[in-house]
Amino acid sequence: MRAIRTTLLMTAVSAFALSAGVAHAAEPDAAAPDQIEELLVTAQKREQKTLDVPIALTAYSGGMLDKLGVQEFDRLSSFVPGFQVQNQSPNNPGFVMRGITSDSGEATVEPRVSVFQDGVSISKSRGSYIELFDIQRIEVAKGPQSTLFGRGALIGAVNVIQNKADPKALDWRVGAELGDHGYGLFEGMANVPLSDTFAVRFSGRYKERDGAVENLLGGRNLGSTDTGAARLSFRWTPTDKLDANLILNYEADHPTGTSFKSNSFNPTDPTTGQVLGDRDPNSGAALQAGPGFNGGAQLGLKRFVQGATALVDYKFNDALKLSSITSARHFQSNETFDPDGFSLPMLTFAEDARSTQYSQEFRLNWDNGGRFSGFGGVSYFNEDAQTAVPSQIDERYALGLITGAMTKPNPQPAAVLTSAAMLQAEVAGLMGLKAGNPLLAYVPGIANNLHVHRESYTNYGKTESFDVYGDGTWRISDQFELSAGLRYTHDDKSSGYASSVQDRSLLGALIALPSVLPTLSPTQQVQFIQALAAPGAAGIPTSAAYPIPMFGIVSQPTRNNGDIFSKDFSDEGLTWRLVGRYKPNADTSVYASYARGRRPEVMSTGQPAAPGGAAKFTPVDAETVDSYEVGAKTRTLGGRLGLEGAVYAYNYDNFQTTILVNTKPTTTNAGKAKAYGFEGQATWQAASFAELFATYAYSHGRFDTGLYDGNRFRLSPDNKASFGATFSAEALNGRFSFTPLYTWQSKVFFSDDNDIAALQVSNLLPDTAVDEFQKSYGLVDLRLEYQPSFANWKVGAFVTNATDKKYIKDAGNTGDAFGIPTFIAGNPRYYGVTFSLRR
Repeated sequence: MRAIRTTLLMTAVSAFALSAGVAHAAEPDAAAPDQIEELLVTAQKREQKTLDVPIALTAYSGGMLDKLGVQEFDRLSSFVPGFQVQNQSPNNPGFVMRGITSDSGEATVEPRVSVFQDGVSISKSRGSYIELFDIQRIEVAKGPQSTLFGRGALIGAVNVIQNKADPKALDWRVGAELGDHGYGLFEGMANVPLSDTFAVRFSGRYKERDGAVENLLGGRNLGSTDTGAARLSFRWTPTDKLDANLILNYEADHPTGTSFKSNSFNPTDPTTGQVLGDRDPNSGAALQAGPGFNGGAQLGLKRFVQGATALVDYKFNDALKLSSITSARHFQSNETFDPDGFSLPMLTFAEDARSTQYSQEFRLNWDNGGRFSGFGGVSYFNEDAQTAVPSQIDERYALGLITGAMTKPNPQPAAVLTSAAMLQAEVAGLMGLKAGNPLLAYVPGIANNLHVHRESYTNYGKTESFDVYGDGTWRISDQFELSAGLRYTHDDKSSGYASSVQDRSLLGALIALPSVLPTLSPTQQVQFIQALAAPGAAGIPTSAAYPIPMFGIVSQPTRNNGDIFSKDFSDEGLTWRLVGRYKPNADTSVYASYARGRRPEVMSTGQPAAPGGAAKFTPVDAETVDSYEVGAKTRTLGGRLGLEGAVYAYNYDNFQTTILVNTKPTTTNAGKAKAYGFEGQATWQAASFAELFATYAYSHGRFDTGLYDGNRFRLSPDNKASFGATFSAEALNGRFSFTPLYTWQSKVFFSDDNDIAALQVSNLLPDTAVDEFQKSYGLVDLRLEYQPSFANWKVGAFVTNATDKKYIKDAGNTGDAFGIPTFIAGNPRYYGVTFSLRR
């Protein structure tokens, strides 16, 4: 690996030197009619051209986002090298930066990839996926960025900069899109100056689309879109020194259920057993919520996200500025899903996640145009979060699955699987009872007590964090500068866990028999089994007269059937960066950096060892990464060609990953891991009528020790690329623009265990099939627009996934814990038309 890494670094450095030489030799083309767009960004807390930022940074303006058809993060990631976003639903995104995934919904887990709105962290997974509208620009910074962005930026950060109210311009815009699958999008913006120093801006979007996967049991298609988002902002600039903004955001999402599709069982009619379809993830699914679950909740999501941010900048003079960022944010989401992926209502789960956070940051920036510039500040972060996971399990169907009596791939009708004869045979088989065993007398009673069982577990997380940081740049000469930054973080945390059962699980008791019976005398063993056969055993409270614990299946109940156990702890650490930058000419920049990233220590929570016990708490050491990076950026051909590239190498220690323990996701320390790679992007204004752009990323991330030694990082393709162009032509008294886009990625696994059977020993049932991956695939998108020269309206048409490529965007999921992994289809071909009108 060291030889490969050295070769990559040397090749990259040689290429960068060549590109710098070409840029230096090239003379600006005065006749060039156009140049590529050059953005001003604030990744280093001051306005700079992207060329001057010594970070692997991809930034897109709002106009470019519109050109690419970007409305959500997953679409954005297709055009950002080293960045991947998986979107199961707005409640369950996965952000992947250079192979590292941040997607846990547990309240106790820290993010690895930070997502920001105007400098405010919105990184908690269930509240981080937001609609991208009325955007000034988006900056995606790769590599450890803790010094610049703070907590959670272990391996990168995404900052969404929203358009602010403008006291100097009256402006408005409306737009609409219509398409197949019942697609409709309506959005608008109005910026209204109320005086020379005060303005208000309102913007909003609503969009809906029918799901692409038919629910073969009736009802709305699965995986729909139903999102409304609004923003109200105010700006006050009473003097040249003071600039104050207040931004209020609100979003509501109500899509239908996620299309979890079983690869073990065909969709069938639960009553008749008639086969309704096949196991292709992209074809119809037969899913339903269990009867009476969560008050009769239907499959789908209800999510609400709201926040308020105050941004205040005060300039003491041309060199010194004080910035204040104050924020309050809350989200609440409740998603009901069918995790078994087939017709019978065996499993129904929900996730009720909520979080309230407050943050305050003060930062001083100094830049007088001299040799030294920098910033320093303090920040405070407070969060109170919890995630509850209620579940409903029909023990009769689950027993058939566990014993193998449920036939594959076509399960028997419900009446057969719940018949007394079949249930009694399954109970006897699970208990290992042979003919003549006197315990067989209790089997009918136990079988009759099997029922629809309900239970729930909840994890709680509280964090109070203080940061002190500073970052400075020393311009040694006009061509060379050094930057260094240091951040100290102190966290006071509390992790909690509680679990409860609504009733006693007879199936849970049967599963526990092999471990329970050896602790009992022969007489007690008979009494235990006899008690399970007593009429109404599921609902009899535990007592001295009936000393049978309140068994669960997914999670055993804590003391008193729901007591909350908590563990307080503190964590502190340092992160830093050191960057050297060389600028051979005004249009070329070469840099090298070393940085330390850190993901704070977490307290992994676990269920009691036995029903009615105390929760378990296991500290998982802070994850650290040492990053080494070399990069170069250049603009040449008179500003018509932009090239950027970077190579990097990472060494991880105490790599935090998730494994299944008794079907419950649990954070653990996977040891060491390594990664190295290359990222490049290019934009070329080939002519006044043709702009071309491309991105490419190679990411080699592998575990280096421990349980997953040699495995790939999940959701991380080794290769990823995008290509696009915009061609324009004057015709019909206006301008036509045609934008073809192609995105491609190589094979990905959906879990760190890489679907290796030997690494899934904690599953309730073994999963021996190696099928939880997506092979390489590419997608073609096309956009056409017409803008007349005599009016301010614009019309267009679009098609995404033009070839209707079939692919999956996730596999495994909750069903994998039960030995029946499920698969989620990717988006099929969509097409439609667009219209917009502005002042």
